[in-house]
Amino acid sequence: MGKQTALYDEHVAANGKMVDFGGWDMPIAYGSQVEEHHKVRRAAGMFDVSHMTIVDVRGADAKAYLQKLLANDVDKISSQPGKALYTAMLNEQGGVIDDLIVYHMDGWYRTVVNCATREKDLAWMEQHITSFEVELRERPELAMLAVQGPEAIAKVAEVLGGHKAEVAQQLAVFQGLEVDGWFLARTGYTGEDGLEIILPEAAIAQFWRELLAAGVAPCGLGARDTLRLEAGMNLYGNDMDETVLPMAANMAWTIAWEPAERDFIGRAALEAAKAAGVEEKLVGLILEQKGVLRAHQTVIVPGVEAEGEITSGTFSPTLGYSIAMARVPKQVGASCLVQMRNKEVEVKVVKPSFVRNGEALV
Repeated sequence: MGKQTALYDEHVAANGKMVDFGGWDMPIAYGSQVEEHHKVRRAAGMFDVSHMTIVDVRGADAKAYLQKLLANDVDKISSQPGKALYTAMLNEQGGVIDDLIVYHMDGWYRTVVNCATREKDLAWMEQHITSFEVELRERPELAMLAVQGPEAIAKVAEVLGGHKAEVAQQLAVFQGLEVDGWFLARTGYTGEDGLEIILPEAAIAQFWRELLAAGVAPCGLGARDTLRLEAGMNLYGNDMDETVLPMAANMAWTIAWEPAERDFIGRAALEAAKAAGVEEKLVGLILEQKGVLRAHQTVIVPGVEAEGEITSGTFSPTLGYSIAMARVPKQVGASCLVQMRNKEVEVKVVKPSFVRNGEALV
């Protein structure tokens, strides 16, 4: 048996099919994964994401520390309380240790990192704290719930009422604010509008039940994965890891090159790779004929000796055909071939983003 979130009993009561995920017992689905997917695209669904690791960064050198630790620059958000930044922690070779969101709070910062990388993330963060006046505080007493979909914010406001409801409705995209011990953020991992809410563990079960009564559908890891892949959002361990440069993972936009004197970890390696030319890139693939694209299938670019590989693949419930993200040679054109069951199948090559806010992008 793995670790359990404060909502474990609620998942079981809702007939959630529990699986191991990064050492946690988490629901893969409560019934039809496809129906859960559609609920988020068309109305509102909620995900228990309490397995994520919340680490608060405080101290006189908090900003300078994060400017060293992260590829993106927290100075971008330091004048805007609650503003969020998507970024990566890199190793000295420029590989992605983890991707994360950091929020600028009132004189300090909140980071949310992946559960499966918790131990190595915390060790890396501690390793590089020695020359900074900084305190790292993990927050296991807090739970986290994502409510996503076109009706998500309205449903949350209906349930919360009062000042929390007002804040939920007024948040800008990629902004979060603390309200009476809760942290409401207009962020997500589905390609839909919605909120990620950090709150005391003792309060989450009641909040879950109230959202359920308001018509918000419980959704599991299965729908979360198809939704994020349709949105072109990376999954750590699939689409990038410690051996992959951000430029080869559609994450070049998360690197803040200026100011030039900011010497973040991995910068020298990225500059060398940029000067030499990165030979791979992450693209989207579409298979409109019968079949499903899967991770680790080989991708062939005609006329190019080097092969590529699918990093994430699935059937898209929104589009009605299979989609994937793949790391391929940079010479790829408008189509390529995927090895499926001992045959080569032609697929279209597109930008690695397929659906946003319920609308097809391809």
